[in-house]
Amino acid sequence: MSAEPYPDWIRPPAGGWTADDLDRLPDLPPHTQLIDGSLVFVSPQTAFHMRTIRALEHALLAAAPAGQEVWREMTVRLNPRNRPEPDLMVADASAYTGPDQSFFLPGDVLLAVEVVSEESKERDRDTKPRKYAAAGIPHFWRVESDEGRPVVYVYELDPATGGYGVAGIHHKVLKLDRPFPVDVELG
Repeated sequence: MSAEPYPDWIRPPAGGWTADDLDRLPDLPPHTQLIDGSLVFVSPQTAFHMRTIRALEHALLAAAPAGQEVWREMTVRLNPRNRPEPDLMVADASAYTGPDQSFFLPGDVLLAVEVVSEESKERDRDTKPRKYAAAGIPHFWRVESDEGRPVVYVYELDPATGGYGVAGIHHKVLKLDRPFPVDVELG
């Protein structure tokens, strides 16, 4: 019995993969991301992760102003070597190009949301926020589990430093007026 050959993407090219490669590589696992030219595969998600995304997605869908759309698990082409996939994002509706679209540009993204998983802690706490801030995405939320209840860490881009500053930590209720009014009970 012969083993099937490995897919071509198992071996990266010299210099790593590019954001454009992500759309051309056949048979990539779902939700493959590109971080610093390397393909990143995600583990199966927990019930906390999925429930939290669903609750925040519904809240954002209800709250997003006209001209803004909520997207789940779409990538952002930050630069030629980085195309992460936030769990949720809010992007300018005019940036939608059609059903084959697979990414947004950072200038079109108002908010990126990451729900932290055990396997993604370093990426969601450090790597992705730094890259989102450097790309100019104005708002970022990081969601962590506190004994199964969501805690939302809200960040806003500081134009003087180019990094995110903490704008609030929300335990039971997420009530904000920026980037637009949101009021949702957490867990």
